[in-house]
Amino acid sequence: MRSVIVSIDVPQAPEPVYDFLDVMANHELFTNHYLTNWRYGGPDRGVGSRVTVTAALGGAKADVGIEVIEAERPWRIVERNTGAGGRRQARGTYRIEPLPAGGSRVSFEYALLRAPLSERLLAPLVRATIRRANRVGMRRMAAELTRGESAAAGRVIPK
Repeated sequence: MRSVIVSIDVPQAPEPVYDFLDVMANHELFTNHYLTNWRYGGPDRGVGSRVTVTAALGGAKADVGIEVIEAERPWRIVERNTGAGGRRQARGTYRIEPLPAGGSRVSFEYALLRAPLSERLLAPLVRATIRRANRVGMRRMAAELTRGESAAAGRVIPK
């Protein structure tokens, strides 16, 4: 299945955006419209930080494991997503690029690497649902960055 990519431009430089995204608990602030019941593990930030969430998309609910597997400050964070009892494998990649006039473009790419047959058959619907949820999440992330530029980068929600 083709990747789903969503992007948003924010007024912050790449470093504070990266610092915000590097803290796994901060993701709950902008994705809790479809990812709930957050259960944290590993370090609070960086490679090895992980969470298990309940994803509610397209009328279905399922647990998904998310773990940061690569990080290149301040440009890129890569997550491995596992669901459907291991039958669904995906990679989520945040890319942060400086804009010529200041600020950053933040992109999130969701690449489904392996999926159950039912999801592959419904690929256009699955991609549209994921795109919609991730667009909302990116707008919410931008609002969080704007709301607390200095405080947000270091915020950690306790486990």
